[in-house]
Amino acid sequence: MQKYNLVVIGGGSGGLVVAAGGAGLGARVALAEKHKMGGDCLNYGCVPSKSLLRAAKAVHQVRAASRFGIQNTTDPGPQDFLPVRDYIRASQAHIAPHDSVERFSGLGVEVFQAAARLVSPHEVDVDGKRLWGRHIVVATGSRARVPSTPGLLEAGFLTNESIFSIEQLPGSLAVLGGGPIGVEIGQAFARLGSKVTIVSRTPHIVPKEDPDAAQALTRSLRNEGVTVLDRSEVISVRLVSGKKRLEIAGTGSSPSHVDVEEILVAAGRTPNVEGLGLENAGVAVSAKGIQTDRRCRTTSPSVWAIGDVAGEFLFTHWAGYQARVILRNTLFPLTVECDYENLPWTTFTDPEIARVGHSETSASKAGIPHDVFRVEFSSNDRAVCDGEHEGSFAKVLADRKGRILGATIVHPHAGDLLAELVLAKKHGLRLPALSNTVHAYPTLSEIGRALGDAYMRTRLTAGTKSRLTKVYQWLRR
Repeated sequence: MQKYNLVVIGGGSGGLVVAAGGAGLGARVALAEKHKMGGDCLNYGCVPSKSLLRAAKAVHQVRAASRFGIQNTTDPGPQDFLPVRDYIRASQAHIAPHDSVERFSGLGVEVFQAAARLVSPHEVDVDGKRLWGRHIVVATGSRARVPSTPGLLEAGFLTNESIFSIEQLPGSLAVLGGGPIGVEIGQAFARLGSKVTIVSRTPHIVPKEDPDAAQALTRSLRNEGVTVLDRSEVISVRLVSGKKRLEIAGTGSSPSHVDVEEILVAAGRTPNVEGLGLENAGVAVSAKGIQTDRRCRTTSPSVWAIGDVAGEFLFTHWAGYQARVILRNTLFPLTVECDYENLPWTTFTDPEIARVGHSETSASKAGIPHDVFRVEFSSNDRAVCDGEHEGSFAKVLADRKGRILGATIVHPHAGDLLAELVLAKKHGLRLPALSNTVHAYPTLSEIGRALGDAYMRTRLTAGTKSRLTKVYQWLRR
């Protein structure tokens, strides 16, 4: 039996970081991946979706050029999807070598392109070969959850694993689900020329965000011709005259049915736990996936789990971060826990919605005292010059001493702008530190200083100002 310091099951973003990091530190590492190296992110998630969004944004910018005073522009109309698909695949091809078997073999990782199954807390069967691992890391990801809607299977549908491979732009597209995947892909296809309807069961799309952020995005989507049906549910699907008819019920449903050419299912994710033999290692599983503690350890001390298969935060950067936590806990005599409080995320629509820490909704629900400081991008000169200020804002939640509890930014570049606030929150920098930091003018980053200034203005009470006025009067005597 071959023995390893680390046996990694799953070659997605989290598993690859563990494998590369472990081998780089001198550990003997085995990696098993039964499908494509790079996992969901490279093949069906981040890379293809962000490439699609960029192509769709280019079309939108052409349509919107007249508002900048550009003349003689024409609407390019619906796009041929094949060249867009070629652009997506070119992006994937450029990144793929970084995740390839050849690269990881070169790093010293023993790569097995086969399914893996636990047979004990330290043993893994890979295509009939028995591997022993001092530590076993499960990083098998997730897949689209398909609702049991009557007629959906018979009518046919797309998921994030199939939509990037279609050959023709659908004239009409229904998106089941108002989460990040649904709204991102829905907006992109609308910009390319599809008539898009988003059906969301929740009170508003992107339900983990505050209502004001969701409303800003909803307004933008509707201005671009997307139909957004909140508090609505598809109760059945059937084929009618070559189209897929969705019967819709709910307070936001009007009309009561929609006929479309294609359906995208984006109604949540299901962890990939089947066939892993987790029961043989005493690993507990819940509806959200493999149960882990804050160190990413499962109920079996020698088995660890990261990424989509192990929890509610389904982000590539979170899986990569967890991988680094595992490396410290398995290859060094350390006890390191994940920092859940400072996890940032971004919904890559236009405008983007980026957040770290508490929202107003979650802070109020948890009974956490806080003040809210909000700044509109209409007061940021660069945003005005770029024509990217309408409906965009940034806000922070802070305690009485100015310590950041959470932040939300709604802007086309929100994801990039959030980093300063994440850094400040993680390291305990108070809002006065942002106010006292010089930010280049004119840049969007000045929004951080403006948030600090908004806090500082609240420190100047009427009584303090009155006393200062008397001092200044005395100095003029």
